[in-house]
Amino acid sequence: MRYLMWFSYNGTSFSGYQIQKKKRTVEEEIEKVLTKLNHNKSVKIYASGRTDAKVHAYVQTAHFDFEQWNVENLTYKLNQMLPADIYVKKIEEVKKDFHARYTEKRKTYVYKINCGEYDPFTIHTIFQYNKQLNVENMKKASQFFIGEHDFTSFTKTSKQYESTVRTIYEIKIEKKGDTLEIEFTGNGFLQYMVRNMVGFLIEVGEGKRKPIEVEEVLGKKDRKYAAFTANPEGLYLKNIEYKKEDGK
Repeated sequence: MRYLMWFSYNGTSFSGYQIQKKKRTVEEEIEKVLTKLNHNKSVKIYASGRTDAKVHAYVQTAHFDFEQWNVENLTYKLNQMLPADIYVKKIEEVKKDFHARYTEKRKTYVYKINCGEYDPFTIHTIFQYNKQLNVENMKKASQFFIGEHDFTSFTKTSKQYESTVRTIYEIKIEKKGDTLEIEFTGNGFLQYMVRNMVGFLIEVGEGKRKPIEVEEVLGKKDRKYAAFTANPEGLYLKNIEYKKEDGK
């Protein structure tokens, strides 16, 4: 049987989602438990995508092949055995040809910035910027990211991708108390792409850049023309939407 798992995790103590030698990762923790439940026969999970070290997920998905189980019982067992910083929300049966990554349609990330007083209690979950920003200018700049663009200027390296063209459907920027939330929805994201866009928007909010400069930097297709990479702890994978018949 093929199953689709919906889960969340606090990325603070992880070196990223993907398995790495001698480092703690989300993928390895889940695969270890599934393998135990599968009579110690190895189980591989295939996620919608990777997240970097210290990045969180409200919603992440992964599919895996497993013997037939009651999905409620399997969810319960996993949550009993997984560490406290990973939580399985639900598991559902999907078609045998379903793939969590390649049938993905829309993905949403949210980035959180503390613009108020330094808060030692949220240092691992919100970027402690601790200054005010010009939110209206940031909103103006964000609109230049909307649509289909080559995001070479906003990724760590373009060499690992067949194409660096992605489509951004929507960007929302909202102030909630002292916390500024920037939400990006698109058909996919390159490594560090969201954090690099956030870095650029922060520089716009500081007055160091003009909103229109987004167009210029996108056109350069060169990382050196963009801004700094925002810290990982403020980033959350918020939601994944599949075509109705595929998964959700």
